[in-house]
Amino acid sequence: MFNLRNVVIDANGTLGSKKLLVDVIPVYEYVNDKRTDKILAHRYVIALPERAFEKIGVRIDGPQLMENPDGYVEVIFHGLELAAYESGGKVNIIAKATGISQANPKH
Repeated sequence: MFNLRNVVIDANGTLGSKKLLVDVIPVYEYVNDKRTDKILAHRYVIALPERAFEKIGVRIDGPQLMENPDGYVEVIFHGLELAAYESGGKVNIIAKATGISQANPKH
């Protein structure tokens, strides 16, 4: 049977070319359904101007790579991948990447 998680989604075509970082949220490890103090990853929440400013969180494993912006900052993701999964009869999209950087850094 075909697995929905094996579908490869074109990230830039789906999300648009401009991605605005609006929040950074730590992702904690859970043991026996209880949150620990160990941070496994960070979720970089982006707003998508080409998609009526809908938001999606992009998970990057490891230490925090960018600070939480004051307002928003345009970013570029490295190794960005989108996948679909089904939950409760609804198809959802998840995003992960290997890195993030500011799109137009000021010198």
